[in-house]
Amino acid sequence: MIALDPVTFAVLTGRLEQIADEMDATLYRSAFNPIIAEARDACHGLYHPETGDTLVQGQNGLPIFVGAMAFAVKAVIDKVARDGGLEEGDVFLFNDPYAGGTHLNDFRLVKPLMRQGRIFAWLASVGHWLDIGGNVPGGYNPKAVESFQEGVLIPPVKLFRKGVMQQDIVDILQANSRVPRSNWGDLNGQLNALDLGERRFQALIDEYGDAVVEAALEAASQRAERLMRDNIAALPDGTYTFEDYLDNDGITDERLTIALDLTIAGETMVLDFSRSSPACRGPVNIARSTAVAACYVALKHVFTEVPANAGCLRPITFEISDNSFLGVSAPRPVAGYTETILRMIGVVFGALAQADPARATAAPFGTINALSVAGHRANGDRWVMFSFFGGGLGGNPETDGLNHSNNPISTATMPPAEILEASYPVMFTEWGLRPDSAGAGKHRGGVGAVYALEVLAEGGAEVALLGERGRYAPFGVAGGEPGALNLFHWQSENGLQSPPMASKITGVRIAPGQEIRLQSPGGGGWGPPMARDPVAVARDVRQGLIGANVAREVYGVALDAGGDVDAASTATLRNGAAS
Repeated sequence: MIALDPVTFAVLTGRLEQIADEMDATLYRSAFNPIIAEARDACHGLYHPETGDTLVQGQNGLPIFVGAMAFAVKAVIDKVARDGGLEEGDVFLFNDPYAGGTHLNDFRLVKPLMRQGRIFAWLASVGHWLDIGGNVPGGYNPKAVESFQEGVLIPPVKLFRKGVMQQDIVDILQANSRVPRSNWGDLNGQLNALDLGERRFQALIDEYGDAVVEAALEAASQRAERLMRDNIAALPDGTYTFEDYLDNDGITDERLTIALDLTIAGETMVLDFSRSSPACRGPVNIARSTAVAACYVALKHVFTEVPANAGCLRPITFEISDNSFLGVSAPRPVAGYTETILRMIGVVFGALAQADPARATAAPFGTINALSVAGHRANGDRWVMFSFFGGGLGGNPETDGLNHSNNPISTATMPPAEILEASYPVMFTEWGLRPDSAGAGKHRGGVGAVYALEVLAEGGAEVALLGERGRYAPFGVAGGEPGALNLFHWQSENGLQSPPMASKITGVRIAPGQEIRLQSPGGGGWGPPMARDPVAVARDVRQGLIGANVAREVYGVALDAGGDVDAASTATLRNGAAS
């Protein structure tokens, strides 16, 4: 292996990452559906020719895809080894959630990067398509008991053979979607991103040579492994246990447990989820590859300086039972995978908080609130609005949690109200912060949000929600308090309604002018509320984030008529609470 000087290594690392970033940007600017174009629910990267391990990923791609895409590319590698017949210009397409996928809406395109007749690496693109069939428009079916009710499953197949598109496959995809034009636009955006990536990578390799670029990729993986080992070694040895819960699986109204026993021994770590609940009937199951990817995201949030490639996972062992709902196989339903991986991330945060309180982060709001609103336009055309929504992140040792943020599974953003209103016959009547939703603490959680919308289409709309945190609030750490619960309501002829399962519902019909209302959770707090700076509490009251009663009763802070801190009354309140 060639030894690279630090300057060459830094230049190549930057160039490689920039190419992946450019692939991301190509798709974001050309995709038809707002979940990719605005929310950036996609990812591109370069992967090892034999193992499929992540070598390079764009900085704007979803982190949850880093671990999962390695399994996806390996599925293509295994298919080629089994069936043979790989040619330059071949492109594989699939959405199998049990073979390195996440759920059926996430379509993967994998293409070999060839150099002189050999595979130098694999290029891959993944993006969330708007609708792929199934019982519920948008794919998030909270009542699914098997994957067939969530949409069409495509195993790894050749979409292109020697550079020629196989129209039969496109026809199958088009026939299995309520919005085929949207999917067609997203597919072409992904293909363009792959073509651009191939040209850019080939030019870079031509400039530096195969051996030099290969050396840079291997050095990056070794560096990520070394940094992860160093971070683990800095933690005290021991086993740290933490548990959290899902409301239910959408079918049986019983909680599901995610239990983690995290063991640190020197520079290695074991994440043991063996005590978690068994596979469930409803759609909150996940495949093992998705579970591993969720753990990667959690650790990346804690160890921020570790680069995004597969090397960082080498010091880590995962114990995930095939019988648990964290390691299922077909045809167990998996549409609600986002809710489960969010809880896994929180559990990793909770366990690491015991190992090192200085790194402790309270739970984020922990649900994407996957909302589907669908109907027909006046001309008969079908429309499907799918979106996810924000909430508060957890407090940490240095700062409050972010208000109205996205979840830590991604760098995605929420589609703006203006984009959704321009794309679909809906009108948002409220979109703002949710007061008193943050977990109290020395550093409080971020506040959640309130969203309300009406349907403008004459025929009304069908509504479905797949969410969480309706019964088990985001936890606080180091003495902090939990955030608020998730709330969802809709208007009907019988008055205001809410889901019997707290956070999951389908089959709801709303008429034009009727409103649906979502109130997302805030994040958990860090540290005792009575230790919060009274000036910060007063500022929160002035900004409408908390009420004056919460300031007094929870934080022990009294305010004068002008809204400033009443120092004497505050001292009395806090001294009384301490005694």
